Amino acid sequence: MTDRRLIFDIETVGEDFETLDKTTQEVLTRWIKKESESEEGYKTALEELKNGLGFSPLTGEIVTIGMLDSEMMKGAVYFQAPGEKIESFEEDNIQFKPMTEKEMLANFWRVANDCREFITFNGRGFDGPFLMIRSAIHEIKPTKDLMSNRYLGNQKWGALHIDLLDQFTFYGAVRKKGNLHLWTRAFGIESPKAGGVSGEDVGRLFRERKFLEIARYNAGDLLATKALYQYWNDYLKF
Repeated sequence: MTDRRLIFDIETVGEDFETLDKTTQEVLTRWIKKESESEEGYKTALEELKNGLGFSPLTGEIVTIGMLDSEMMKGAVYFQAPGEKIESFEEDNIQFKPMTEKEMLANFWRVANDCREFITFNGRGFDGPFLMIRSAIHEIKPTKDLMSNRYLGNQKWGALHIDLLDQFTFYGAVRKKGNLHLWTRAFGIESPKAGGVSGEDVGRLFRERKFLEIARYNAGDLLATKALYQYWNDYLKF
């Protein structure tokens, strides 16, 4: 293990609701049937549910995993491109490599095994648990516990995972948490959404087979997180 600092970020997509078995559909829609006050309200809630299946590792999968060495400023974006013959390539010191979800996870944990410090934005609330659960589903053992040691001053064992959303909101003390776009905007950092793509577009882009657009958006998240980390490290870290 080295002292490497690894920034990571993932993008996910949900399953097609219409292909789910009836029992699963019923489990997922039970609460909106109870809470919806009208047929129109139910239809709206159902559409939101369908669009949100990618937020859970139980109904979604990882389509990109991005990693960036914060000191060397070199990284990789692994991405799914089913049915496409895309060769690996490099842009701005980032290697883009197509592979399956299982291959992405195996490679991520191989790299993670050589790192002690991990940096994310909302990685404890989303990326970390998603990676770990999807790995278990694929019968892959994570090499690092990304969910322990939340409070940095009390670190006792394992990897150090710095979730910048935790740090900038002082573990939720700030009333409005804000997303990555709002935090980068406040600090004058180019937002990964500047190219016209946001996380909400990933499912649509994947269905449209625009796999490289998703991968490049993921790379933008890495660079924005790196720049935001530098502000935290220079001015707010104690």
